[in-house]
Amino acid sequence: MTTFPSDFIWGAATASYQIEGAWNADGKGESIWDRFSHTPGKVWGGDTGDVACDHYHRWPDDIRLMADLGLHAYRFSIAWPRILPDGRGQINQAGLDFYSRLVDGLLEAGITPFATLYHWDLPQALQDEGGWPARTTAEAFVEYADVVSQHLGDRVKNWMTLNEPWVIASLGYLMGVHAPGHQDLDEMLPASHHLLLAHGWAVPVLRRNSPDAEVGIVLNLGPQVPASPSAADRAAARYFDGVTNRWYLDPISGRGYPADIVQSYQRELDYIQPGDMDAIAVPIDFLGVNYYTRGIHRDNAAKDNLPETVHHTGESTEMGWEVHPESLYDLLGRLHFEYRFPALYVTENGAAYPDLLSDDGHVHDADRISYLRRHFQSAARAIAAGVPLKGYFVWSLMDNFEWSFGYSKRFGLVYVDYETQQRIPKDSALWYKRVIETNTPDA
Repeated sequence: MTTFPSDFIWGAATASYQIEGAWNADGKGESIWDRFSHTPGKVWGGDTGDVACDHYHRWPDDIRLMADLGLHAYRFSIAWPRILPDGRGQINQAGLDFYSRLVDGLLEAGITPFATLYHWDLPQALQDEGGWPARTTAEAFVEYADVVSQHLGDRVKNWMTLNEPWVIASLGYLMGVHAPGHQDLDEMLPASHHLLLAHGWAVPVLRRNSPDAEVGIVLNLGPQVPASPSAADRAAARYFDGVTNRWYLDPISGRGYPADIVQSYQRELDYIQPGDMDAIAVPIDFLGVNYYTRGIHRDNAAKDNLPETVHHTGESTEMGWEVHPESLYDLLGRLHFEYRFPALYVTENGAAYPDLLSDDGHVHDADRISYLRRHFQSAARAIAAGVPLKGYFVWSLMDNFEWSFGYSKRFGLVYVDYETQQRIPKDSALWYKRVIETNTPDA
């Protein structure tokens, strides 16, 4: 039977813009996702996060839901424009009070809060000044981290600076499918640097204001594998590993930006100032790992390429992502044995499926249970191999606003009826409760 260490932390994760709603309530400022989702044609079906799951008003019920599931911990993010409506300067006390009540409620329920400072909802005021391509945004982030940790640092002892800087920089400033919707390599590159710089500058501030806290960053990572053993396919996989994985892993590990990728971009990285790389490489207590799928890479332009030997399993989630739990084992092993982070958490893993409320009033999501069981088993294998994996947060606690996909994709353990805001635990939630109780996915 697959078992986990007795002190293993089982949790679930959410993000502020995806669940809170109350987009302009109680002094909150506009975020780039407010602006983006209010722009016609940017989000599926014209959906917005204006109401979302109404967690801002329903958080006591949601904490009871977490407690009923037996969660040890809850990973949530804090909305920067709810705290500093203009990104810096004037503090919105109502925003701080909301998160203070949430943290107190979690602690009273015996649930450990894991707080992410930034999960993509940049104050629009800062975007108007240049956004993440501007160094001043990293400076403003430090002020924000200081304000939040001064008010919550006595109770929150697990902090994550950023969620998925690759997504922020690449989908927001290069591909244009996320807020703010730009498509410019010369914005993406400095954005990626200033995100990491914001992280590096914030870590000592969080430690100062939250004594004995553990501080880390969350990266979205996945193995990038060649479709065949050919040199061309291996080079393609190496490139994609560089832009998605090593571009962020290497700097925070003190290795600087990977030279092969720097060369491939053919840009002068003149936004890097003396001391930046040392700041980015500040030691962290843990790395948060968001894993969903792997990438298989084929150089279709290569002449006389070797036959493909690595193939898609044929199993995909509703997002079109290949289901490949073995790659979680490979990834965790690489992160430990190659980078030697002190500890790892799986901070997001989960799957979207076409969940339907059955006539019996339940959601029978057997595919999600199978998905999670196999990924948990891969995580347990990694622990047995020596990987210091300390916890696992399922994405997501409940169905929510899935960014540019709006409400068309459901990742939750809990079904949300967006018309009534009723929460209905899916079969996967009840199964996960048994996993937590027994400390095994084989239950």
